[in-house]
Amino acid sequence: MSPLKRNKLNKIRFELDKLDNYLIKIIKKRTNLVKKVLSLKEKKSEIVDQKRIQFILKNIRKKSFKNKIDPKITNSIWKNMIWTYIDYERRNFKKK
Repeated sequence: MSPLKRNKLNKIRFELDKLDNYLIKIIKKRTNLVKKVLSLKEKKSEIVDQKRIQFILKNIRKKSFKNKIDPKITNSIWKNMIWTYIDYERRNFKKK
């Protein structure tokens, strides 16, 4: 790789690292909201809400097209995030 391309690559990676730091803050905020949702659930069976999941994925698909993002990317990210939080809720569910 030429020095010029290496320099460009490093600048892009720096921007990616900054974006990752921002995403960590957003994930923390989302996790706190999920904790609040979990505290309202009375039964473990309330953790998975298929209608809500389908609603979210449908909206993400629409937003992906609107923003010219490959919907396979966003669908994969959101599915993974949803099921990761479901796992988190299952591990942290406390009977009342």
